[in-house]
Amino acid sequence: MPTLTVEGQGQFEVAAGKRLVLALVEDAGQDQLHACGGQSKCTTCRVEFVAGEPSQMTQAEHDCLTAREVSGVRLSCQINCDHDMTVRVISRLAGSGRADQGKPCTAEIQPEPAWIEKT
Repeated sequence: MPTLTVEGQGQFEVAAGKRLVLALVEDAGQDQLHACGGQSKCTTCRVEFVAGEPSQMTQAEHDCLTAREVSGVRLSCQINCDHDMTVRVISRLAGSGRADQGKPCTAEIQPEPAWIEKT
């Protein structure tokens, strides 16, 4: 089982292959936003990697970050926990003014992932 370290919060063992957004909420107890329900449409689930950043990303993540001209972050809804990683949660419900974290996320990455090398 991979270890997810959340900066300032601790270490959490998560099921291999679990979506990072779900691991943050369910296993690490974080108030991570996911307004679009994990569809790679909004960037509210963004995190910064401290260590263990995956070398690949989905085409949907790449396209969303590029369209919004966002860099230096990743979308937790588009990442599987398949190795140890350390992240900084930067998009939280607390202080956001939102009523809730967002729409429910499925167990599988959506849309169907097409993997590319991170540039």
